[in-house]
Amino acid sequence: MWAVFKKEIKSYFLSPIGYVVIGILFLVFSIFFYQTTVQEGSVNLGELYFYVALWGLLITVPILTMRMFAEERKTGTEQLILTSPVGITKVVLGKFFAAMLVIIISLLMSFMYFGILCFFGKPSILELLVTMLGFILISGAAISVGMFASSITENQVIAGILTIAFLIVSLFIPQLDIGLPDISIINNYQNFPNGVISIVDVVEPITFMLMFMAFTIIVMQRRKLVK
Repeated sequence: MWAVFKKEIKSYFLSPIGYVVIGILFLVFSIFFYQTTVQEGSVNLGELYFYVALWGLLITVPILTMRMFAEERKTGTEQLILTSPVGITKVVLGKFFAAMLVIIISLLMSFMYFGILCFFGKPSILELLVTMLGFILISGAAISVGMFASSITENQVIAGILTIAFLIVSLFIPQLDIGLPDISIINNYQNFPNGVISIVDVVEPITFMLMFMAFTIIVMQRRKLVK
């Protein structure tokens, strides 16, 4: 797994992808920091992370995940993955954790906003850490969807579009309250910015992650049998 993890990390940072994702998230954080804290004079960062979870992940997760398996299939290197002694499960986990690390690096950079607020008030470090936990869980759920989308097509653009479509349904439709079925990963995030950790709010995103990673493993295992 760690060999795959290191390979993926190198691919992110030896190409523009990792820097683009971090740059986009930094930009989104900066825009909403100004709107939700500077303009409103608030020291609560919960609203900031909520909007970044909505807009930042919608943009960056497809960029991170659309090439994961689609590129391997298109370039013909998929066979190396399918026959690797590492095993499909460890390959999927390695790719997942590599993408998560890019998100976590961006998240750690957001500590600067907490530092800025310390000059103007007393923001709660506990609420910030709990909010970050929620953000990581939502990010993991979104990345698992992107991985699955990438595993079912060799076209990176199609994988990206499928990921965006699902994230729109999952992140934005629940906010509209128009009576459609709730396939939400954002609703579990609502309590985290208040410093509240609910077992349900932790278990559901983790279940979501495991489910879509399992789907990805099944798809890749079936391709291995076909090969």
